Amino acid sequence: MKFEQPSATMIIDENVLVDTIIDSIRDIKGKKILKMDMRQLDDAPASYFIICEGDSTTQVRAIAEHVSVRIKRDLGIFPNHVEGIHDARWVLVDYFDVIVHVFYPETRAFYDLEDFWSDSVINYLEEQ
Repeated sequence: MKFEQPSATMIIDENVLVDTIIDSIRDIKGKKILKMDMRQLDDAPASYFIICEGDSTTQVRAIAEHVSVRIKRDLGIFPNHVEGIHDARWVLVDYFDVIVHVFYPETRAFYDLEDFWSDSVINYLEEQ
């Protein structure tokens, strides 16, 4: 019998997960953070996208790794999937209903997820 991790929303409130992700991004000085609420979209791949960027591939990797470590430590949730950590131009950390995208600036501009999912509710968060 294979053990499957339940979705993050079954374990903890989505808002707690989202807030902790955003706080962990700020710990490593992630920039241009935004939260995309996609719950009202019929074809959305998740309830939320959290998007940010780092100034270098080293910082992109550090942000993604810190998010994973902090969510595991503070909330006991492991990511379902992490992709792009080696090249660190776009690292995706998947928590089922909440997906974190950590970009290198040029890669973020190229893929422009904000425009692609512009019908979601987008909250640009102030840097602290």
